[in-house]
Amino acid sequence: MNYQNKTSSPLMNFSSSRRTFLTGTAGSLGLTALASLLSNPEARAEVELQSGLHFRPKIKRVIFLCMAGGPSHLETFDNKPKLKELDGKPMPQSFTKGQPIAQLQGKKLTCRGAMHPFSRHGKSGQEISSVFPHMQSIADDICILRSMKTEAINHDPAHTFMNTGTTISGRPAMGSWLLYGLGSECQDLPGFIVMTSTGGGQNQPIASRQWHSGFLPGQHQGVHFNSSGDAVLYVKNPAGVTNKDQRRIIDSIQAINHQRQQAVRDPEIATRISQYELAFKMQMSVPSLTDLSDETQETLDMYGTKGADGTFAGNCLLARRLAERGVRFIQLYHRGWDHHGDLEKGILKTAKHVDQGTTALIKDLKRRGMLDDTLVLWGGEFGRTPMAQGSGRDHHMKGFSMWMAGGGVRGGMTYGSTDELGYNAQENIVHVHDLHATMLHLLGIDHKKLTYKYRGREFRLTDVHGHVVKDILS
Repeated sequence: MNYQNKTSSPLMNFSSSRRTFLTGTAGSLGLTALASLLSNPEARAEVELQSGLHFRPKIKRVIFLCMAGGPSHLETFDNKPKLKELDGKPMPQSFTKGQPIAQLQGKKLTCRGAMHPFSRHGKSGQEISSVFPHMQSIADDICILRSMKTEAINHDPAHTFMNTGTTISGRPAMGSWLLYGLGSECQDLPGFIVMTSTGGGQNQPIASRQWHSGFLPGQHQGVHFNSSGDAVLYVKNPAGVTNKDQRRIIDSIQAINHQRQQAVRDPEIATRISQYELAFKMQMSVPSLTDLSDETQETLDMYGTKGADGTFAGNCLLARRLAERGVRFIQLYHRGWDHHGDLEKGILKTAKHVDQGTTALIKDLKRRGMLDDTLVLWGGEFGRTPMAQGSGRDHHMKGFSMWMAGGGVRGGMTYGSTDELGYNAQENIVHVHDLHATMLHLLGIDHKKLTYKYRGREFRLTDVHGHVVKDILS
């Protein structure tokens, strides 16, 4: 919310001073809330533009399906017949000489062709691997980006770069930037929620700082929900404590916080006030979120889950329910894609964990009319090498695949390409900064104007880089 753009409207134009931030936020969020209540799309767009958005937004929310560990683009969305021809032969030095390689550095490099076949699907004829039999059915809904490129070759910095736009730890996550710029449409749940699942391969660790608010006010931080059991620990009242008792306690604490806030005008006290109130509301909203009694058996069968069971499919169903409730940014991690060995069997196991749930989420959003104002992103922190690493593949940052689906994105499209062996992104390269810029554009934000002044510098999610990938926009 703390835009440094002098020409922007009240929603986006806040001084970096604590006093201005605190006094301006309520009115700006009111404009955003008004826009969310308007059923007429044109009327809503007008209010959003008057509220300070830079463009007419195509979407209201983002669901990021994070495949932690680095899924191989060569076994999923990037078919390379030439690599298959060279299977078992030395990797040409013209591709690898002087290039950063992770665990294969200094070792003999041998080409390894795709371990599973590709085929064309949908009216668009997009090539998708056989490891995704369900995902093949949404070929016309997704835009496959085959020319992704990142800046980090190891997992943790690559995740950090994908989430924050830098490899430096401690910067705000993309979900935090969205909340900071747009606020939340949800009154009784956090606006940025994260869930994790595992299965199928090596469970790559994920640190909670991947959804931290960094130097932004703490109220924009992501909140981790458990995907089985109680979504949030201690959300229920202790035995013998009624909601009325809890309300009295909260009111007493809030009175002290408000008194202190009037004296010092500290945004972190404002965060504390809002979070106490949100926590109280979550005691009602969270149990209803995970109560799936209102879901049909047909829906549960489509996702392949009983729901709230800790699986990726269960998380996908919860993601749809969170989206319905107005959560702005939903991030689902599946930790199982780090295939340094046994890739041929391993990718089948991991893909099976995510294929049906991912597909069901797209179809479910679409049939409910929600895909039009939701952006779904699918992909990992990087790809895998065209060179074999025993029976697997090593980390690779020079070229990999992701896909996007939803409002404002052209479905049934393959964009960009890697070279004939899948090593370097070479045509219509999409850097991670470009991905972030495009996401913000779809939300109605100019990525160059979403800034926050910290330690004398204007920071932004895309740093000093990034461009909107207009060719993929509808």
